[in-house]
Amino acid sequence: MDVLSDDLGNNLEKSSNFISRYSYDMLVKWGVSQDWAALVNCLVLLTILLILVFVVHSIVRSIFRVVLDRVSSKNKTSFLNYLRAHRFAHYLALIAPVSLVHASLPIVFESYPVWIRPLSLLTDLYSVFMTVSIVTSIARALIDVLKEKNEVFRFRPMESFLQILTFVLFFFGAIFMYVRITQNSPLEFFAILGATSAVLLLIFQDTIKGFAASIQVTTNDMVRIGDWIAMPKYGTDGDVLEINLTTVKIQNWDKTITTVPTYALISDAFHNYRGMQMTGGRRIKRSVTVKQSSIRFLEEDELDHFKKIHGIADYIDERQEEIRKHNEKLGLDRTLRVNGRNLTNAGLFRKYIEWYLHTHPDVNKRMTIMVRQLDPTHKGLPFEVYTFTDTVKWAEYERILSDIFDHLLASVEYFDLTIFEDVAGSDALALKPMNTEQKPNAEAASETLPETKDTPNKEN
Repeated sequence: MDVLSDDLGNNLEKSSNFISRYSYDMLVKWGVSQDWAALVNCLVLLTILLILVFVVHSIVRSIFRVVLDRVSSKNKTSFLNYLRAHRFAHYLALIAPVSLVHASLPIVFESYPVWIRPLSLLTDLYSVFMTVSIVTSIARALIDVLKEKNEVFRFRPMESFLQILTFVLFFFGAIFMYVRITQNSPLEFFAILGATSAVLLLIFQDTIKGFAASIQVTTNDMVRIGDWIAMPKYGTDGDVLEINLTTVKIQNWDKTITTVPTYALISDAFHNYRGMQMTGGRRIKRSVTVKQSSIRFLEEDELDHFKKIHGIADYIDERQEEIRKHNEKLGLDRTLRVNGRNLTNAGLFRKYIEWYLHTHPDVNKRMTIMVRQLDPTHKGLPFEVYTFTDTVKWAEYERILSDIFDHLLASVEYFDLTIFEDVAGSDALALKPMNTEQKPNAEAASETLPETKDTPNKEN
């Protein structure tokens, strides 16, 4: 068996040398010097090799594409379609020309053997990139299939896992190249790696942080592709376009793109509006501030006027009966309105807001509807509206919010209330002008002081 293998190796070596020797001898026969014949022979063979590489790659790639097309057309498999989209046939077809180059180097550079090993190492390095590309294209196709079949994977940061896979493949490729170049054991590579760990941690700190952040983000389902997030620290507010190992790409509402580190999702605070979008309602939390001096008790004869306002007539009747029974039970003196319980214009206004929100067609009835008084301030008494719209679209939300508060602000005067506003310049100009006639200072001062018996006479 050993004799047969030796004979086979010798025959292959003889056949390969025959190609190089034949072309070399032809050049010498044509009158070319031996030195130039060796160089020209090398260049001619190299040119032929490059042409063969291009032809072989084109033929093999076309064969793979035809096979993928026929198989995918018969089985209707989306995985094969995604393989085509990620150039799987192109990368797989590289195996043949790379093998051809590796086998042809001793023939092409027979006259220059010093170049064979470096070029062979470069071919091995290219083989590593080729292998990573083949595996990555398969992984991308699998990810696309998962996103298509399962909605859970559609919004997950799968790009981060793909980058992790690529990093692992290149790591093993680096081990292979180290062993190939140095002819040493792989254990020595890990020893060198341990010695330079401090430098590697410094260089790849963002990658390491991003790797840990990607795992936490995916495991805890903190952020998905398409989520609306806001990160005030980075001045970003918009939709997440991409999450990879080191960065998160966010498109702001003004269509600008902000890129933040992936580890910022676990180290810094941010708002995620996914919950709001999933519930189908966006919160309204805004106040109408009323002057406290305009809040008062209502007289009995005034209630008939307020009963004409839709939405609070039944409430007034119920409250009137409840208040009357309470006050009679305590035997209170009702000549003063402060004694006992009374209806106020502010209370009716608050009840009217509640009724208006419950009957508004664009308010989400399945979620909280509340009107409350906040703490009084030097600017007045705030009536806060806390409710949700039945849409999460920004433009529709702003329209609904504006419609609600347009109506409420216009309704305040019907409850004999006043909206608080700071005094403007036009308000000061509208004031009645004061008497500008000036009197002498002594005479004006004498008029301001009342005359008494104790006041001394000017002559004295």
